[in-house]
Amino acid sequence: MTVSPVVIPVLETARFVLRGHTLADFDASAAMWGDPAVTRFIGGRPFTSDEVWARILRYHGHWALLGFGFWAIEDRATGQFIGEVGFADFRRPIEPPFGDTPEMGWSLAAAAHGNGVASEVVAAAAAWGDANFTHDRTVCIIAPENGASIRVAEKSGFGEVRRTDYHGSSTIVFERRRGG
Repeated sequence: MTVSPVVIPVLETARFVLRGHTLADFDASAAMWGDPAVTRFIGGRPFTSDEVWARILRYHGHWALLGFGFWAIEDRATGQFIGEVGFADFRRPIEPPFGDTPEMGWSLAAAAHGNGVASEVVAAAAAWGDANFTHDRTVCIIAPENGASIRVAEKSGFGEVRRTDYHGSSTIVFERRRGG
């Protein structure tokens, strides 16, 4: 069987490397997504290993089909996987629908919370989106109780556009205009 490689751009910040996921990231990603401290505002429950595997495959599928997706966040100093950031088209059943507008998301291992990691990597990913998308906006959704992610979104140029319901939970839709 021949596998055609997907070229995923590598982004670098002062402290982190954003790169495509590899098989070697599975255990660290599964540990992150299995941590209730990480998932309390993202689905409200830890993810199983098969759900994490499907997530990693979905990330690569986004890059292959849409030309954008999620990056693994690697600590430049240690080489350690510390989270994920990127863009997706999840086709969420949300009103009004996002259409083909890229949706940004980020998630960090609990040990990386509160250290400015999210602000740094979201800024890098948003700059990549500004340079590469034909869309004039991106969106993200955040649970109203997730004050830390709301602050990251606002610092990165996202502004609240509406409150809605997603899978029975209240959520805030944020929008960022190109160059935001």
